[in-house]
Amino acid sequence: MAHIIPFKGLLYNPEKVSGDDVTAPPYDVITPDYKETLYRKSPYNIIRIDSGNTMAGDTDTSNKYTRARDLLEQWVKEEILVRDETPAFYGYVIDYVFSGERKQLKGILALVKIEELGKGIYPHEETHSKPKADRLNLMKTCFGNISPIYSLYNSPDKIASGILRDIHNAPFISGTDADGARHSIFKITGKSQIESIVRELNDKPIFIADGHHRYEVALEFKKEMEVKEGKGPASGGADGRGQTTGVPWDYVMMFLANMADEGITILPAHRLVRGIKENDIFQKLESDFAISRLPETSNIPRTLSLEGKNVFGLYMDKGQHCYILKYKRDGLSDLPQALKDLDVVVLHELVLRRCLGITDIDYEMDINEAVGRVRKGDFEGVFFLNPTGIGEVERVALSNLRMPPKSTYFYPKVLTGLVINSFKYNF
Repeated sequence: MAHIIPFKGLLYNPEKVSGDDVTAPPYDVITPDYKETLYRKSPYNIIRIDSGNTMAGDTDTSNKYTRARDLLEQWVKEEILVRDETPAFYGYVIDYVFSGERKQLKGILALVKIEELGKGIYPHEETHSKPKADRLNLMKTCFGNISPIYSLYNSPDKIASGILRDIHNAPFISGTDADGARHSIFKITGKSQIESIVRELNDKPIFIADGHHRYEVALEFKKEMEVKEGKGPASGGADGRGQTTGVPWDYVMMFLANMADEGITILPAHRLVRGIKENDIFQKLESDFAISRLPETSNIPRTLSLEGKNVFGLYMDKGQHCYILKYKRDGLSDLPQALKDLDVVVLHELVLRRCLGITDIDYEMDINEAVGRVRKGDFEGVFFLNPTGIGEVERVALSNLRMPPKSTYFYPKVLTGLVINSFKYNF
């Protein structure tokens, strides 16, 4: 189960910079064009550290990672970044609008003791294989966590949530993201508050929402450091007062949101596909799905929401029509109970893999953008689905199972740069 501790964060100095100018989304959702926009925003934007540019003439000893380390040290000397002297939890509140509704996502930034996946900390979906060397090199060179991992816990008591609700002072720093969401940081340093948060979370499993690769890199770094130091796995943790024990690489910085709160939004990742033929696709699907055509004026998200579980949309460019596919619920009896009725599993495993044999897939959260990419001829069709529920994420994770890649898109994204965990300043 979770072992969490407060820490001495490294934060931007609001007297010298604006949070609007220096923060950035997670590195893996930034397009090349937006990366250049972030570079132009400020010479102190965190993108220069978290995802710096490669330059001609880079070597093993002079490259984007060493430049990131040097910038980090320079900004500390210039007091662009300031270190807290007292360990704290950092309340993180995001005010945002989704589908016309004002919402608020609340959580805390804390250090969480690293465990093998499935032992108190659970993934919920498969991840695409991609090089982790970039994140590992950044962690090794900068000796810290530049961005937090977005994670979840479930506590009906809502103790940490209540502490966040009762904070009425101005945030230490805040910033607005590209979608207009406001991200605010509040320091939590009171002894009783820290002890209450530690007690609430110390018996709770933690579910990784966004940042599976970053967690795997932190685990790898921990193991490498144990070998380097000539020690076995560390046994450090947090006591009932949240006091730090162990060594810095035993922990990783996480944003922890309570699943029992309102404010968490999960978007579906619609599947753009190549390799389908309109003249035989319905024949391949009709044994498992009831198929009907939608009026051209239909609102696809609303239609899917009203239809409920195991219902999908399909748009193909040739006829410019959208169809509804209703699953008959008997095609995946060989899968575990926690998986076989999930929308994303039915679509990914039954429709795409078993019925159609499709492997050329891309993902898009915005329905209009997805339709536009089909109409341009980039893809032959797009399958739409309802979002995965937060309870489904918990159930699958606790069963030590994983959903297909891109089963969830947690919105809004937690910003990089609001708080940094430097190994030099903790322990």
